[in-house]
Amino acid sequence: MPSPLAGLPVSIKDLFDVAGQVTAAGSRLLADAPPASSDALVVERLRSAGAILLGRTNMSEFAFSGLGLNPHYGTPLTPSAADRIAGGSSSGAAVSVALGMAVAGLGTDTGGSIRIPAAFCSLTGFKPSASRVPMAGTFPLAVSLDSVGALSRSVADCILLDRILTGEQLDTRAAPLAGLRLAVTRDFVLDQLDAGVAAAFERALDLLAQAGACIRWFDFPELHELPRINAAGGLTAAEAWHGHRQWLESDNAQCYDARVAQRIRRGAAISAADYLDIRSERQRLISVAGERLGDADAWLMPTVAVVPPKLADLTEDDGFFATNGLVLRNTSVINFLDGCALSLPCQRGDELPVGLSIAGLQGQDARVLQVSRAIEALLQEHT
Repeated sequence: MPSPLAGLPVSIKDLFDVAGQVTAAGSRLLADAPPASSDALVVERLRSAGAILLGRTNMSEFAFSGLGLNPHYGTPLTPSAADRIAGGSSSGAAVSVALGMAVAGLGTDTGGSIRIPAAFCSLTGFKPSASRVPMAGTFPLAVSLDSVGALSRSVADCILLDRILTGEQLDTRAAPLAGLRLAVTRDFVLDQLDAGVAAAFERALDLLAQAGACIRWFDFPELHELPRINAAGGLTAAEAWHGHRQWLESDNAQCYDARVAQRIRRGAAISAADYLDIRSERQRLISVAGERLGDADAWLMPTVAVVPPKLADLTEDDGFFATNGLVLRNTSVINFLDGCALSLPCQRGDELPVGLSIAGLQGQDARVLQVSRAIEALLQEHT
């Protein structure tokens, strides 16, 4: 029987190898690199499923930004508002789906790079548990945090892509809403919300409670430790520096987006002891998360604290870096905890895009997808 994906277009983020094409990762540095000799394993799986590889999509240079700005090849904007960014780093992947050019976009997520553009472009984006999808043939940013997943228009499409990319057949039947245990914490992830984000999130919680779900508020004060743990750049900067040092210590450094180079260079000051300390802190917080969440079916939060920022507000470095940090804040929690999460659009009518994050711990992908299916159906009834 043909795959449900057979004959359908899928876009490929510019850090996956496609045989005969250059993998530039959104950079000038690699624009003239030799073409890939073979497909990345996930690209090979898409081909085997009959997908039509639509083309390579733009991205933040080397995937190192949640905003999607690219000074070399242009910055994709969300189709929802012509003056606002699409989010990153999988910016072009999201726009290709939002404009109807592709049924899905293959992307990566190191700190939110699938879920942020999904939220900003009114799409569905799923970041699976990192270990479930092979990274072979994918240009890495931070190997401890990188995940491969897809953006599409529905949970069902994300499930289809997940089955193809992982080779696994999870039980993803929609969970009944009545009695569903949904955990929510005010700690950290609800700070500094735009009014529109706060209203959409509260409305979603009210709808879920009316449908019989149990909204359980819980304390997770340890999340406030994350800025301290990652103050020097965290695992991302340390591991990115390891991969880019040879170029940034040579004349090739001039080819970089200055903002990306600045963030990667922070990793040079992270010692081996510092790096191991961060990994230890990560394991501690993963254990704490398991205790705090307990028997919850999913953990809900706004995908991003703000609606899509205006591109014009990101011209100055101070504004760029502050906004980038806030945009990445919630999504990066899940990467740091080695979890999985799906973002659903939850705004109404002509409101600016807002994403609802349905998250779980490592290996809880099936439950996250079951819960997401149920929540998606409820939200669609009321938008």
